[in-house]
Amino acid sequence: MSEFSTPEIPALGIMATIADEDRRLLGSYGEFLPAQSGEDLIREGDQQDSLYFVISGLLQVSSLKDGKRTYLARIGPGETFGEVNVFNPGAASAKVAAKEFTQIWKAKREDFEGFVNSYPETGAKLLMEVLSEISQRIRVTNVRLAAAELDAAAQSMWHF
Repeated sequence: MSEFSTPEIPALGIMATIADEDRRLLGSYGEFLPAQSGEDLIREGDQQDSLYFVISGLLQVSSLKDGKRTYLARIGPGETFGEVNVFNPGAASAKVAAKEFTQIWKAKREDFEGFVNSYPETGAKLLMEVLSEISQRIRVTNVRLAAAELDAAAQSMWHF
């Protein structure tokens, strides 16, 4: 079992442009959590309304389809997950589990709203960073989807 060090949101990823003092304030609007290797942070299908920021460690994202687990991504320090559900709470579309000891900061929707309302300038900057992250993921997904559709079309041409 690893130690949970003094929690602090580092200037990585979406937090890179947020000033030190503002990151300390933001930290008080959520909670710092340790996760041991193998521990699930999010279970696929469970209701989810939080944004997670990885401070240290490594997480794995996977989904279960037709009884088969598919690994979708790895998430490391400075990366986030849960962004969509902080804005549109709903069922988690994937499982997120720790691959090693991991430290995260978790903010529920009301925590996030509280910070944005209390510190609108920094909140606006943070919202832009989160939206930028979501937009980048949508672009990557669109490229993958287009490639899959092209592959499926090519496959169907060979089956006449």
